[in-house]
Amino acid sequence: QGDLVDSGGGLVQPGGSLRLSCAASAYYFATHTMGWYRQVPTSQREAREFIALVTVGNSTQYGDSVKGRFTISRDHAKNTIYLDMNDLKPEDTGIYYCNAVLFGQNHWGLGTQVTVSS
Repeated sequence: QGDLVDSGGGLVQPGGSLRLSCAASAYYFATHTMGWYRQVPTSQREAREFIALVTVGNSTQYGDSVKGRFTISRDHAKNTIYLDMNDLKPEDTGIYYCNAVLFGQNHWGLGTQVTVSS
């Protein structure tokens, strides 16, 4: 396994909820800002959309498209971050990647697929 292992994706109906998890190495968890990005695989060159981040000091930021619906959190005992996604919409469909960044150096999980469809 890598230093970032993301999981929890699946198929959910519009209005439903999912929780994504990202288990990190102790080093990454203790030193890096961690977060989630989303990519819609219509083009390999399309940029990943920022979803949310949480700093080592537990400050959080959210992308405009998910504010009020998604919540990011850290579990220090498990070296894991979570993304609680509520009121999911079809446009939330995509591959969600866990991210860890420090001094501009980005590290990525392999991604987990989220599909919102009736």
